[in-house]
Amino acid sequence: MHKTRKSVSKRFKVTGSGKVVFRTSGKRHFLRNKSSKQRAKKGNDMVASEGVKRFVKVAAPGLF
Repeated sequence: MHKTRKSVSKRFKVTGSGKVVFRTSGKRHFLRNKSSKQRAKKGNDMVASEGVKRFVKVAAPGLF
């Protein structure tokens, strides 16, 4: 058993069906420069790609 990289466990979450999701960046400040469409899209979680999923599985085995 490997240790969990805490930075990875804080950034990613595994859903019940096994998908890896993460919060999109760019929603903290300078929001008045962004359109309402950009702000709305950045409010949603994104599903990670297969390559990122493999990395998260190695770096944070406790999430799975």
